[in-house]
Amino acid sequence: MGLLSLGTPLHWNDSKKYADHVRSNGVIQLLNSYKISQGRENDKFYWGDEIEYMMISLDEASRSLKLSIDHDYVLTNLSEDGKNYQAALDNDVLFHPEYGRFMLEATPLNPYDGTSLGDYFKVENNMHRRRFLAIKEIQSENVYPLTLTAFPLMGVDDFCSPSTLPKGCASKSLFLPDEIINKHVRFPTLTANIRRRRGQKVAINIPLYKDKNTRSLDAADPSIPKRELFPYSDNEPHLSAVNPAAKPGHIYMDSMGFGMGSSCLQVTMQAKNLSEARYLFDSLVNIAPLMLAVTAAAPIFRGHLADQDVRWNVISGAVDDRTPFERNEAPLENHPLYGGQTDVEVQKSMLRIPKSRYDSIDQYLGGTEFYKSSYNDLNAPINKKVYDKLLESGLDEELSRHFGHLFIRDPLVLFSERIEQDNETEMDHFENIQSTNWQTLRFKVPSQDSVPNSNKPGWRIELRPMEISLTDFENAAYSVFSVLLSRAYIHYRFNNYLNISLVEDNMKRAHHRDAINREKFYVRTNIEDSGDAYVQELTLDEIFNGSEKRKFKGLIPIVKDFVAVEFGHDANPDDLEKLDMYLELISGRASGATPTTATYFRKLISEHPDYKYDSIVPESAAFDLCLFAKKLSEYNPTTVRQFFGDKIGNWLIAHGYSSIFAKLD
Repeated sequence: MGLLSLGTPLHWNDSKKYADHVRSNGVIQLLNSYKISQGRENDKFYWGDEIEYMMISLDEASRSLKLSIDHDYVLTNLSEDGKNYQAALDNDVLFHPEYGRFMLEATPLNPYDGTSLGDYFKVENNMHRRRFLAIKEIQSENVYPLTLTAFPLMGVDDFCSPSTLPKGCASKSLFLPDEIINKHVRFPTLTANIRRRRGQKVAINIPLYKDKNTRSLDAADPSIPKRELFPYSDNEPHLSAVNPAAKPGHIYMDSMGFGMGSSCLQVTMQAKNLSEARYLFDSLVNIAPLMLAVTAAAPIFRGHLADQDVRWNVISGAVDDRTPFERNEAPLENHPLYGGQTDVEVQKSMLRIPKSRYDSIDQYLGGTEFYKSSYNDLNAPINKKVYDKLLESGLDEELSRHFGHLFIRDPLVLFSERIEQDNETEMDHFENIQSTNWQTLRFKVPSQDSVPNSNKPGWRIELRPMEISLTDFENAAYSVFSVLLSRAYIHYRFNNYLNISLVEDNMKRAHHRDAINREKFYVRTNIEDSGDAYVQELTLDEIFNGSEKRKFKGLIPIVKDFVAVEFGHDANPDDLEKLDMYLELISGRASGATPTTATYFRKLISEHPDYKYDSIVPESAAFDLCLFAKKLSEYNPTTVRQFFGDKIGNWLIAHGYSSIFAKLD
């Protein structure tokens, strides 16, 4: 997760004094990288993926479900300097820390060659090995690494193993103990400094699903406990307060862990040069919300059914460090308008900022033959000083605006040992800003040693919105599809521009419950035309599978055509068969024929015998949900057919998926 450094972290009251120092030196580091990487014109299309796991304690004898927070030795043992690090390397795998102490992040050790069709089918095997290594390292028979987007009982009663009370000073949460946070000092410091800068705890309010016995949406939430552990008030328990943080009719959450403790799937792709990277970034701008919707896997938060199916806005709220002034809102009673910013001159320079630092992107990078400045029609405030510096140094207006927009944010975690850096060789100040702008796409710059013809990473695009899926088969399918679609756009040079305000609307629609069947999304349908955008509202079925009526080929047919053109003569029949199954999954999800994970989970809860139709998820139902996820991740034949249906289910069974992990042992 972002930049990790070792040293002595600074309290917000100290680190805020160095915000301009970090920004000014970060810009110099960016410019040095930009200059030294000029001439990188033929980098290979390499790519990789990131998967995040949760370690879940499932005791079938007692039907007990807990989030395991004492198995972080798994990460210690498998990551660098760990006793089993070599086993990870031997399996072409790297493990990384994530926000949650209960979490693992894993990537391939070496990137995949995007120009070789065979490499696309190494992905799933690599994912199998990651999960297998984690399983093998866990010393408790009832703990499993599951790829759940959100733990259904996060913040409900005593949900941790070992038992832990929510009384930590980093988050000051009513629901989450600080013990769930990774022990690396960056993570609790980040949690506390977001709260300190904001001037109050984060306040996440997600619409509650209204079932026939759900409490009145105008009433207070009785599940919010009163503060007794230590003095602190954000007015959260009492709706009689002047302006409580908890909104009626919503699921209230008050800690970074609710968002950054969720899991996702991300892919990163290296373009051949800066120009191609900018084109790919802009081409994926409107693909991002569509991939969020088609991977929907999170209908439950804090033990309640939500009236949405994805995690994205939960994380957005979980790291929203904007002060009330920046949010253009009145502060909570007895809280400061300017948050933790006490310097009058700093207060005067504050901007109104429409979004959290974790949100959808606000502007295209431009620099392509199709780009028009009118497409960037959102309010994207910039750091004028940074923008001017970049312009003066040779960056064009769109690139200068992109980084100027990122640099409106303050650095959140500084280490005293890293305040002074060598701007000729180091990038930490730049990455301090870059890596804490968590947007649907990330434009990744080369490091300062990335000279032309080196093997150092070049210009890369990270696609970030996808939810994690329950099986390696699904995660491989979405990864492979995303990358092949990206390569198809580069190959055919499609024009995917439309007003970015419509993309923003798509992002909102992607959150909605059952968006697959209930929503339409804005799409440019004349993608082969360099003229003005012809925008229509299409269903996800029409977008992914195509629509003759709408004269839109469809993303999946585009991928099929590209594979036939690029790899047709050299394709291995077994590889093509697996690719067909990947595309069958995504096609079925987009059409609604194969339910999304969110839809399946919602049905599982609503049909559970202990569910009272009150939007509250019983522990027994949450247990059965996680047990189902475990069986599915192991490709239990009955569970596989229930979840995927006969066509994909029978294919998985016929191809020996149920014995995959036994073969790895």
